[in-house]
Amino acid sequence: MIKIDSLCKNYGSFVALNHLNLSIAKGEFFGFVGPNGAGKTTTMRILSGLLRADGGEAFVDGIDVRKNSSQVKSKIGYMPDFFGVYDNLKAIEYMEFYASIYGITGNSARKLCMELMDLVNLAEKAEFYVDNLSRGMKQRLCLARSLVHNPEILILDEPASGLDPRARFEMKEVLGNLHEMGKTIIISSHILPELAQMCTTIGIIDHGSMVMKGSVEEIVSHLNSSNPLAIKVLDRKEEAVRILKENPLVRNISLEEKEIIVGFEGKEEEEAGLLASLVAQEIPVAAFNRQSGNLETVFMKVTGQKEVLEG
Repeated sequence: MIKIDSLCKNYGSFVALNHLNLSIAKGEFFGFVGPNGAGKTTTMRILSGLLRADGGEAFVDGIDVRKNSSQVKSKIGYMPDFFGVYDNLKAIEYMEFYASIYGITGNSARKLCMELMDLVNLAEKAEFYVDNLSRGMKQRLCLARSLVHNPEILILDEPASGLDPRARFEMKEVLGNLHEMGKTIIISSHILPELAQMCTTIGIIDHGSMVMKGSVEEIVSHLNSSNPLAIKVLDRKEEAVRILKENPLVRNISLEEKEIIVGFEGKEEEEAGLLASLVAQEIPVAAFNRQSGNLETVFMKVTGQKEVLEG
């Protein structure tokens, strides 16, 4: 559905995209993750035909974005990270204005707009002025607007930014429904736990390049395999440390009050062998496991971030 090959974009001396490669299949719910300035918004704007790349190629459903941006725009519904200024319009007027851009007017427009507002749970707010809507309602109205031309792909830039927990939950439900309807969804967000719940695939971008892509389970599993082992022994800790040091796959050892933390580069088979070596010497091992992480710890590890920005 979407194919990006060696995409480049510079803003003066700042490199926004550095030969970015990415593919997204039809029907995916793709979460785009990265620090501020990593290149997420730039990529989304190029895919949406709103920004020209300096190099590389981008295709949407086989269509070259650079050569046929108008054709690409008919397939994409783009929701930016800001709402815009339409406070003097009623919600239904706002929707009908965008419908008119696509040549939909009169009763057809009113019917379509009400259906879309109902889809995002805003039908009862149709006659409210935009200025009187909450931020969460404005975000859902903006999402409804992006659906006016029935696009196959939705590109959503930080749709839950600044929303309270209830508004974020409502947005998540709406997006889940749209995905079930067959929409391909690309969403950027700093709220990583929610992305982990919604998305079928996650891509982590840093300094304009894709550093990791896969399902949440695949990404976390891959990173967890490099996490330290936590070994708890009931006694004979010094002897246990001596045995561990003899293993060539052990890189470092640190002692905590109740555990031995081991930097170990082996796979599951080697882990089993390491445990067997302790048991063979009758070391009373009470616990033996890899320290686990989640999408947030993966994000911090692969991007060098000290903390997650939101969520």
